[in-house]
Amino acid sequence: MASLSDEKAQSLEAIAAKIRRDTVEAVIRAGSGHIAGPLDLADIFTALYFHVLKHDPKNPLWEERDRLVLSNGHVCPVQYAAMAHAGYFPLEELKTLREFGSRLQGHPHRPSLPGLETSSGPLGSGLSQAVGMALGFKMDGKKNAVYCIMSDAEQQCGQTWEAAMLAGKHELDNLTAIIDRNNIQIDGMTEKIMPLEPLREKYEAFNWHVLEVDGHNIEAIADVCDEARAIYAKPVVVLAHTIAGKGVDFMEFDFRWHSKSFKPEEAKDALRELRTLGGKIENPHAE
Repeated sequence: MASLSDEKAQSLEAIAAKIRRDTVEAVIRAGSGHIAGPLDLADIFTALYFHVLKHDPKNPLWEERDRLVLSNGHVCPVQYAAMAHAGYFPLEELKTLREFGSRLQGHPHRPSLPGLETSSGPLGSGLSQAVGMALGFKMDGKKNAVYCIMSDAEQQCGQTWEAAMLAGKHELDNLTAIIDRNNIQIDGMTEKIMPLEPLREKYEAFNWHVLEVDGHNIEAIADVCDEARAIYAKPVVVLAHTIAGKGVDFMEFDFRWHSKSFKPEEAKDALRELRTLGGKIENPHAE
């Protein structure tokens, strides 16, 4: 049974379109930053902040909130955009991305921005942090859920698998990891650089329950997160199949956009596509 009404699904799709637009505008203005991953994660962050997570933007340290750990911290522009739309800070602040003294640093810095749960940058450490949080909640008898966003390339890191083994041992059914399976990394395709498959079977061998989803179908993302809550005595990993650079035709599937500055014409073309994305932003000049 779908967890979203048609009206809610359409509303979230419109928010995701705006998040993509605002993310690209911020990176263009900054003159640097990662962009392929943020574009393909926009639908997932929209589902999390506007449907899945138990949180309060006006009280970011609320004790009963769910925790969201961003392991692949370089994609933080999309988290910042989602947080701004959710009400954590004014949308206007997105214009300060990567500026000296800005709260919106190039990688998340927890002390700078209320609402961030961790500081991240070095790949491969986020799952360990999330496992620690989930285990702590279990030990304290608390009901908080923990979500961890990871890149697929950081599955090449040994620490990821140490954390996966510990989560399986302790049956952390309050932990859901979401892997952005876009098949790219900074210098090429994952399966050419260090093959990850069979990824499902690897996690199953570590006592995880594995789910798969179209990472650009917000309704399906909401459903799979609801399903994850129903799994007992196992942590859950969601393999979210995404398209790097989603929403901008000339960027899609191209690993070179993992981290690349926009040329002036590229910036114009990208924003032109995103401002009319599927008709979800009817008036691109309205905001």
